[in-house]
Amino acid sequence: MTDALTLADVLDLRAYERVREEYRAQVIARKRLRRVALGPIMTLVFESVDTVRFQIQEMARVEKILTDEAIQVELDIYNRLLPQVGELSATLFIELTSEASLREWLPELVGIERALGVELGDDVVPSAPEETHAAALVRDTITPAVHYVRFSFTPAQVAAFAALDEVALVARHPEYEERTVLSDPVREELLGDLRGTTKPLPIG
Repeated sequence: MTDALTLADVLDLRAYERVREEYRAQVIARKRLRRVALGPIMTLVFESVDTVRFQIQEMARVEKILTDEAIQVELDIYNRLLPQVGELSATLFIELTSEASLREWLPELVGIERALGVELGDDVVPSAPEETHAAALVRDTITPAVHYVRFSFTPAQVAAFAALDEVALVARHPEYEERTVLSDPVREELLGDLRGTTKPLPIG
């Protein structure tokens, strides 16, 4: 089970500034293995302790968040993105760069958060929105440009993820069908999440 981050895991601003350059470079390198393009306008970033802690540290730095109470608010928000054993957790970005494309695509992609999957041969592990995010999706005529989704695997599906010659990330939406085969380094990285063996990067 992935433990939630606590106040003890977050450096104060001065301590973070001293290690930020090296830590940021390490997180960026790890995120390269966790970023998967899915067709021309979608990218998924698979979350981990490192991506979540980095986001909290950077948020505290930019917003100059100094109190434990304010940091705890950020922890409560971002801890929801951590994957548990047997899960992958991802942030889905719909990457549209113009107002015209936003107006065109966002109404078309309603329901996309439930139309993704990890393809394991003839089996597909479906996506589901993170619970708090799902509760916030109150509009049925347009979708947000950012979604938080989970993929929950059975033990047999975890074994298939490790053993199959090919595993793919798919979108099976009426308006958007795409497929991306996961590279071996990406699969190895994500398998750590599924097995609960991903080791966080050192900080401080």
